[in-house]
This record gives sequence, structure tokens and C-alpha cells, in this order.
Amino acid sequence: MIRGWYIGSSGMNAQQNRLDAISNNLANVDTAGYKRDITVSKSFPELLVRRTNFDGVYSIQNGMGSADAAPIMGKLGLGVETNENFIDFSQGSFKITNTKTDTALSGKGFYVIDTPYGERYTRNGNFLIGKEGILETKDGYPVLGEKGYIYVDNDKFMVNEDGVLISEEDATEIDRFKVVRFDNERYLKKMGESFYATNDIAGPAYIAEGDERPKFLQGYSETSNVNVVNEMVQMIEVNRAYEANQKTITSEDSMMSTLWSKVADLQ
Repeated sequence: MIRGWYIGSSGMNAQQNRLDAISNNLANVDTAGYKRDITVSKSFPELLVRRTNFDGVYSIQNGMGSADAAPIMGKLGLGVETNENFIDFSQGSFKITNTKTDTALSGKGFYVIDTPYGERYTRNGNFLIGKEGILETKDGYPVLGEKGYIYVDNDKFMVNEDGVLISEEDATEIDRFKVVRFDNERYLKKMGESFYATNDIAGPAYIAEGDERPKFLQGYSETSNVNVVNEMVQMIEVNRAYEANQKTITSEDSMMSTLWSKVADLQ
């Protein structure tokens, strides 16, 4: 019976982790460039259950001993655990902003942002021009181009599909957005403010070129890839699964209480 408590509690913990991911997705449904989190659970190895008291032993001919013939009842699960959390980088939809400093990436890839903690990566292309004429995020961190910081005197510039910024005043090339990719981008670590940091699993950043480089859309913003309806349905499933595990623990506790009462009466 005590095993039942641990099985139920492991299920509750796994569902709580799923609920945390879903809640975070719903909270960021209006965050530009946000990518939803997905939680994957893994069950513990199962036990094969047989009946023990059902005339389960038969003799082998020629006196070679005996064998167990108890019929199989089924499998007994031993609980579940959260296996991994990863990021779904599927493309979000595009929203028109008509702001020239806003750009959206059509395809895989990340902008590179210079922060006090080192380079960070983002899909949020809602930028603005800082006081020093540097293209920045809304939090004031410079956006990096292939020449370093991107200096623009005003918003009189165009961004072509390759991410090249061209001045509308004299048609000169200002810079080109630095865009990077990763070998296992689904394992990037979220750092808040729509930023990502790499790690050993995701691999080092490398410059996206050729077919790996996304197309740029000026005057657009990429919305989050969170589907509110799907997330709400999953939240209902999680709540029901959590309640089922909770009832399992309650039933096990009730049976254990009855057993202790019976034992106390016999003594």
C-alpha cells in the first residue's frame, strides 16, 4: 500500500510540471517571438504480476523438478517522472506593425543581442533606435550586425529579405543582421525578456548562411506560437490527471488506516 502513495505522488509531481509549462505558455501568448514549452513524462519500468495461489506449480516428467504455472494477471505501473522540458520553435504567425524598426524572421534562426552577460539570442524583432543611434531591443540592449553594433541615424532605411539594412537617403548599405543557428536549438535555455542562452546540449552558435538563413520581413512582428485552445484543453487534462492521482493517494491512505485499525483490534 505504501508503494501506492509514491506512485500517486510521482504522478502529481509530473502533472504539476506540465501545469507550470502550460501556465507559462498562456502567460506569454501575446509576447512577440515567444516559443512554447513542452514537457515530456516517462513512466518507470513496469512489473509483470502473476497469481501466486492458483495451483500454480506443476511437476515436470522424469522427476526433473517443478515449474510455476501461475497465470499472468497483467502489468503493475510504478509511477511516472518528468523526462525533459524542451522548446517548440515552430514558426509563429506574422502581425503587421508598419514600424520600420520591426522585423520578423521567416524561418529558423536568431538575432544576436549584446548584453552585460554576454551574447544572447532572440526571435523578438521589435527594435527601436537608441539615443546613440544604435538599433536596440526594447530593454536597451544593442542588436548586433556583421560589423558590430548597427548604427542608424533615423528610421529611413529598408531591410531586404537577406537582412541587409539599406539607407533610403543615399541607397548605401548600413549593415547586415547577424543571424545564428544551433545544432540542437530545442535545448536552448530561456533567460527571460525573450532571450535564449546556449549550452553544451544545444551546441555553439554558428552564422546562418545560404538556405539556413531565414528571410526578413520589415514592418512585421512574429507572434507567439501558443495556441490558446490547445493549451486550455491540455490544462483540463492535467487537472483531471492530477485529481486522479490525488484520489489514489486518498484511497491508499484509507485502506492503510483500515488495516491499522484491524491490527490494533486483533492485538
